[in-house]
Amino acid sequence: MPIRPSAAATAMALALPVWAQQGGPTPSAEGASVYFANLSDGDRVSSPVTIVFGLRGMGVAPAGTEKEMTGHHHLLIDRPPLGEGEEGAGELMNGLPADDHHRHFGGGQTEVTVELDPGEHSLQLVLGDAGHVPHSTPVMSEVITIIVE
Repeated sequence: MPIRPSAAATAMALALPVWAQQGGPTPSAEGASVYFANLSDGDRVSSPVTIVFGLRGMGVAPAGTEKEMTGHHHLLIDRPPLGEGEEGAGELMNGLPADDHHRHFGGGQTEVTVELDPGEHSLQLVLGDAGHVPHSTPVMSEVITIIVE
């Protein structure tokens, strides 16, 4: 029986450049998604900010764990959406860097509390495979903006 992508997965794929649809070599589950469980676009918060990561359709495993249909969370802060900007295709094929704009949760963590300066901040979640490479097809949230007061 052929696997047919969901309408949402098809729409997302059509909105992405071809190279961004592929990601790395590790397959993701059809329909898998990551999301912010406790934040929404436009929320006003105070620092420190607790961010809870949600995941549907796949499991969480620490970095380095080679188990099908699992990955670990990455939080992108104040940078272009995954696949755009200076890193572009490289981060999709070779892995996400680790710095103040790319937070890795290789221990399998599903939440974090971060200090953010007052003002607007963009956030995006990305699931990475055992080697910190986004899956093929990437499992990523929409970019949201929060306002720290």
